[in-house]
Amino acid sequence: MFKPNTTVACVVVCQQKFLLVEETENARQVFNQPAGHLEKDESLFEAAKRELYEETGLQLIPQYLLGIYQNQVPDNDLQYLRFCYVIELEGMPPTTAPQDNDITAAHWLSYSEIEDKIDSLRSPMVKLCIDDYLSGQKLPLSAVKSFF
Repeated sequence: MFKPNTTVACVVVCQQKFLLVEETENARQVFNQPAGHLEKDESLFEAAKRELYEETGLQLIPQYLLGIYQNQVPDNDLQYLRFCYVIELEGMPPTTAPQDNDITAAHWLSYSEIEDKIDSLRSPMVKLCIDDYLSGQKLPLSAVKSFF
């Protein structure tokens, strides 16, 4: 039976910079939004907050849903269903302190710096989510209903 991997991510924005985490995947350094898998008995919203904390040390509340993304990994049977949330911050970008040992570092990067790292992005969804954010795409948090 086929089951896609359900994941969450957060586009975190402060002073026109985006928060990306650096991690090792298949022996190479890649950049991604703070993201991870949905766990048992967890809402998508709670999963997004948890992953953000684990990967950056930041305890923030998503303000809206950016979109839902489906990605088939080339040359693989893996498929991801990603629910991406947005957090917009004012003031100076907060200091990060990743709690997850898989995260090498967290970086506040401008759009042009992210474009310079295009070959090091973990998946095409990373830039697509940022582009969707910049285009003004927005869904209310109430678009996702949880029943437990």
